[in-house]
Amino acid sequence: MGLIGKPLPRVEDLRLVAGRGRYTDDVQVPGAAFACFVRSPHAHAKLTAIRSAAAKSAKGVLAVLTAADYAADGLKPIGHVAMAARADDALKPAVVATPEAPIFDHPHPPLASERVRYVGEAVAVVVAGTPAEARDAAELVEVDYEPLPAVTSAVAALAEGAPQLWPEAPRNTAFRTSFGDEAATRRGLAAAALVVEHTFTNSRVANAQMEPRSAIGAYENGIHKLISGSQGVARQRMVLAGCLGVPQEKVHVVCPDVGGGFGPRSNLYVEQVLVVWAARRVGRPVRWTADRSEGFLTDYQGRDMVIRARLGLDRDGRMLALHGEMTGNIGAQTVTFVPLLNGYRVMTSIYDVPAAFMELRGVVTNTVPTAPYRGAGRPEAMHVIERLLDMAARRLHLDRAEIRRRNLIPKDALPYRNPAGLVYDSGDFHGNMRHVLERADWAGFASRREDSRRRGRRRGIAVANYVEAPVGAPREKVVVTVRPDGAVEIVAGTQSTGQGHETSFAQVIADYLGVPFERIRLVTGDTAVVTAGGGTHSDRSMRIAGTLLVQAANEIVERARGLAAPLLNASPADLTFADGSFRAPHSDRAIGLFDLAQKAELAATADFTGRIPAYPTGSAVCEVEVDPETGAVDILRYTTVDDVGQAINPLIVDGQVHGGIVQGAGQALSETMVFDPETGQMLSGSFMDYGMPRADRFPSFDVSLAEDPTSGNPLRVKGGGEGGITPATAVVINALVDALSEYGVEDIEMPATPLRVWSAIAEKS
Repeated sequence: MGLIGKPLPRVEDLRLVAGRGRYTDDVQVPGAAFACFVRSPHAHAKLTAIRSAAAKSAKGVLAVLTAADYAADGLKPIGHVAMAARADDALKPAVVATPEAPIFDHPHPPLASERVRYVGEAVAVVVAGTPAEARDAAELVEVDYEPLPAVTSAVAALAEGAPQLWPEAPRNTAFRTSFGDEAATRRGLAAAALVVEHTFTNSRVANAQMEPRSAIGAYENGIHKLISGSQGVARQRMVLAGCLGVPQEKVHVVCPDVGGGFGPRSNLYVEQVLVVWAARRVGRPVRWTADRSEGFLTDYQGRDMVIRARLGLDRDGRMLALHGEMTGNIGAQTVTFVPLLNGYRVMTSIYDVPAAFMELRGVVTNTVPTAPYRGAGRPEAMHVIERLLDMAARRLHLDRAEIRRRNLIPKDALPYRNPAGLVYDSGDFHGNMRHVLERADWAGFASRREDSRRRGRRRGIAVANYVEAPVGAPREKVVVTVRPDGAVEIVAGTQSTGQGHETSFAQVIADYLGVPFERIRLVTGDTAVVTAGGGTHSDRSMRIAGTLLVQAANEIVERARGLAAPLLNASPADLTFADGSFRAPHSDRAIGLFDLAQKAELAATADFTGRIPAYPTGSAVCEVEVDPETGAVDILRYTTVDDVGQAINPLIVDGQVHGGIVQGAGQALSETMVFDPETGQMLSGSFMDYGMPRADRFPSFDVSLAEDPTSGNPLRVKGGGEGGITPATAVVINALVDALSEYGVEDIEMPATPLRVWSAIAEKS
């Protein structure tokens, strides 16, 4: 039918833009009570007493629950499994503890006891008949704290004498490890004509998704039920069952529509556990929806990494060695180590670097935990290598595009094993950069720069390349059923948080089964039917689930072929299959899949555990203009060429790229979470203080797709969800520094706010 590759409008959009979406807070549950959480006002303190008598006697209150009640019921803390699986072997952890380098992965208590470790940590939950009654009663809970010194910076947490968060984490270190060839890297740096060294701070960002977090818990007939937006119900059920101490069959998780995921909704949250437990305690459903203040305080946050890097080059600008020290802020609880473990793998990007050595350290601090945030380590790595290349080009008096050309991996060197062990099987790295420079009119920039200067402005341009290493959860399952009523049902373990799966999955099945697109229905987000799956993140959905869709469709066709053969008086091998029907040779007779489904079950299950590697890659050019009088930065042009493999739906990919660009540029220019370094108090806890980017800050983006085919999966998919964000901070900051080059500015820390830009100019003037 030829639907793969067509830019079809998303079928789910009409429902969503018309206001007919059904998010968690829209779900009506009769008789539900409401939860309100008592949260710590301190970043670090001993918890000495909780007095709840007044709250328990307040109007409408059903229960006031603390960590002591949770423990008395035999429940367990959340086991997040912070350590990621290896990129080349999903059955092994990426890092193994040693006596010299232990790993601190502490289960996450839903309610604090003895000590609180970040502002907003829950110490009690009040359940009442209405939201107002729950809030009023929560104000009556009296908590005694003994404040302790707090530390919010990962670098400060490693310093001698820093406050210690956990006895089991010496010097606040959750884990430390290294990868690569240290001796070869040391030799390469020693032989270099130029060594560029810099420390880059990748600022902490808030997820700030459209839909605030929300959860509904229920308990009936021995079944614990959670209704909550997430990025994968199978994982949520597994972890929730572990907390409750019951088999997974006793847990039912439902995910309605989700207003944004971006990574932090992959892991289970304490509120999701607590509403289910509270429902069991009070004998009626319990619901909770965060307000924006709660979201800023308690949603898992992203980035927050400091990377000190040294790049050695010869006199011609060819890279010899790269050494990086990556320090990641894990937060107060060990939710995940993924960003660090992703970042080191691609630090050398698509450049031919003979030797590299990376040292990683995850650090606990008195801040809300961090989690994977769109790109999860890959944008942080690209920022480092692309900034270092611009610095090196200026010191060697080389064109910034030329220094990249000299170091890009040539196509005839593929497959290419990078220093971290990843094997790039495909990618036209030179072609992508050449294409993006042409589309962005790199050669004509000088005249545009002069035009800006005549108007008293300074204009800059930059190019940045990127590669991704999509890994993610290694388990996925798909069930495809051709129904006798003329419909095709797909049950998938991955689920959409805005990626358009209802459309793109249907395009694949429509082509492989030859059935009408309109007859295909996708079922996800309910463990009553979804028994396994890894959810949506890390460019994994179409790469893995798409592979399983093809396998299931092919199995259905072959099964149907055997059913059709006797009905058409022909051998199975002689039948042709097209447009959803089988035909015998030299005959006008045909029989379709839906007809066969009325005679026998036509269904297939495809299940997978492992890795399907693929490496999305591409190039971006950004052009900015700066007002030296105010420090204001305007993005004037933004051009990308992305190799996502075969684009199942280019329109959806374009939308994903647009969104990623804005998230990356927002971090580069305005977004950051700020904490008081002495008290640990959050200073950017609202949209009045947190610099969310707005649509009027951006031009229309020039995005285009390329494909250098991968043979790693039947759909040739690499992944399109994270390409926009991966080079974005690097190319925006590179362009900004280029605009300020006449002032001698070599780097600007993110976010490059007008004040920070103005101050950099003033300092050099």
